[in-house]
Amino acid sequence: MSFMKNVLVAGAIAFGSMTWPAVAHDFITVASTTSTEQSGLFGHILPIFKEKSGIEVRVIAQGTGQALDTGRRGDADVVFVHAETAEETFVADGFGVNRREVMYNDFVIVGPGDDPAGIKGGKEAVAALKKIAGTNATFASRGDDSGTHKAELALWEQAGIEPSGDWYRELGTGMGPTLNTSAQMPAYTLTDRATWLSFENKGPLEIVVEGDPKLFNQYGVILVNPKKHPHVKAEQGQVFIDWLVSSEGQQAIADFRIGGQQLFFPNAAGS
Repeated sequence: MSFMKNVLVAGAIAFGSMTWPAVAHDFITVASTTSTEQSGLFGHILPIFKEKSGIEVRVIAQGTGQALDTGRRGDADVVFVHAETAEETFVADGFGVNRREVMYNDFVIVGPGDDPAGIKGGKEAVAALKKIAGTNATFASRGDDSGTHKAELALWEQAGIEPSGDWYRELGTGMGPTLNTSAQMPAYTLTDRATWLSFENKGPLEIVVEGDPKLFNQYGVILVNPKKHPHVKAEQGQVFIDWLVSSEGQQAIADFRIGGQQLFFPNAAGS
């Protein structure tokens, strides 16, 4: 709460036991992964936050690597992404302040129902990728330095495989377009479960591998460091972060569902 000590505004907004400054008719910019936008999560939680705080959140939806670069340039006030190692580097390099864990879900491998690689029903992601490569079954990679792409590359590394060749397609697209292309090919791909559940054009695709602890997908939120970029709206950005990890914000995340299924699971410490 240190960034909020010198906020020169009248009034305050109380969230549970917490009191934050009221900032009417203001906005912040949040650079975030495409999954939070394309799944519909932001469409659910941001109106709740604006009603409580008076702060509008404008989202730049990008792959995690791009979102962190946006933060490095000072073109966002907050980053909300899912690549823990890259997030910790962002903070260690002085571009961000105090990473907070917010929520998690998981990745799944989806693929054509006829399952040419024979991996359907598997629980081990690395073993599945070895079979995909071993059979030259088509795999569509986001190839965009997103959190999902980083997770995929880590799995290939664990498999001892450097994917290449006609069977491995690097698309350079977000999760939604990658799923669309995978459905058309058809191809296997790695996706976060939230985007998969909200994706309507599944075609021949279905979940073929899930439940591996290696597919755990943690999301974190970080204030862009105002010492690096003095124009950053640190007070308002911190209000948003504090709300996300508060009991109210965590409940709003938990309440977001599609077809009765919960897409994200809040796990902020001390919420």
